[in-house]
Amino acid sequence: MVKLSVIVPFYNVQQYAPDTLRSLRANARDDFEFILVDDCSRDETPDILERAARELPGAVHLHHEKNGGLATARNTGLDAARGEYLTFLDGDDWLAPGYYAQLVDAIEELGCDFVRTDHVQCTARARTVHRVPHGRRGVVMNPRDVILPADRSTSVDYAYAWAGIYHRRLADAGLLHFTDGLRTAEDRPWIWRLHREAESFAAVGLLGVFYRRGVASSLTQIGDVRQLDFIKAFDQVVQETAADRDADELLPKAVRTYCAIISHHLGSIERFEPPVARKLKSMSAAALKRMPQGVLDDALDSMDLQRATRLRRLRRRPVSAEVAA
Repeated sequence: MVKLSVIVPFYNVQQYAPDTLRSLRANARDDFEFILVDDCSRDETPDILERAARELPGAVHLHHEKNGGLATARNTGLDAARGEYLTFLDGDDWLAPGYYAQLVDAIEELGCDFVRTDHVQCTARARTVHRVPHGRRGVVMNPRDVILPADRSTSVDYAYAWAGIYHRRLADAGLLHFTDGLRTAEDRPWIWRLHREAESFAAVGLLGVFYRRGVASSLTQIGDVRQLDFIKAFDQVVQETAADRDADELLPKAVRTYCAIISHHLGSIERFEPPVARKLKSMSAAALKRMPQGVLDDALDSMDLQRATRLRRLRRRPVSAEVAA
């Protein structure tokens, strides 16, 4: 029986993949498998993964003939995973030695559906600890109960799929797959669904994932049209939350978060290519018109003046029928 499946998508990360793979070797165990998904890389990444398939204990090497994006690559790994527990890693991040054994011990001791962990963000030479925005550590709770409040950062805002471990029963229930084709913000509908539909979770103060921030090839650093997939992602969050039995309570959080992300992108609009910047404005205006308008009114009233003014101005912008659809 495989105890843990680790799903690791790679795309054009030849500079970082060796560090990632060395850290996986330092976490290898006879009952762990590492599912290495090459998402049709065009650099030397495929050669690096071919060597890893021969040399890394527990390696399973999968290859996409066409680039599908992070969500699709993770789904490929999920479909192949055999473990009792599952987790994720990105192909440009790395781990502390022995971290996965500690992670498995944590979820087995707690006996819950999933566990969320802190992580270390690495930007150039700077190291910063980022913690799950949930104060109670090592206490099993209903994940639905920690979605709120709307005006504070909560566990659904800490959307990193690799910052945790998940029981196979969640995959069997259809809760671990991502929305195919999403190029960015793919973790957002995923983490909301997990918190709405799973039965139990806990947060633990376990550090062992090192998240490489500011990678030139990362979509968070590239101002092209793929960045606009955050609108599809948050449309899905709002739509699914609106259908929830507790929609009246949860929608204010979903709408307010969506507004905050739109405002964030508008506040750094200069990093987008000019045609993409124009599309960002028009698609965001249409998104505001799709939101439940009474809930949106309350969300804007609760925000600081600068963000609220920016969003109210955008809300008045005319939207073509094509963009509105």
